Amino acid sequence: MSKGKGAKGKAAKGKQLANDRRQVNYKLVLSDTCKVCKTPCARGMRYLASMQEPGAIGKGVPCILTKTMG
Repeated sequence: MSKGKGAKGKAAKGKQLANDRRQVNYKLVLSDTCKVCKTPCARGMRYLASMQEPGAIGKGVPCILTKTMG
């Protein structure tokens, strides 16, 4: 009897493994993209407002309109 035999039986019963799940990815957009967006979201408008302050440094915000399954 090997110890790995029980692990194979559990996976074979149809349970979804962690590596089989699909992950949602969002593209990072900058404030200029949020400024001209046709469907503005709360997160993008909050980011745009914070980038209007003097000395603000931003790295972008995940855009919900660019959702991709990866």
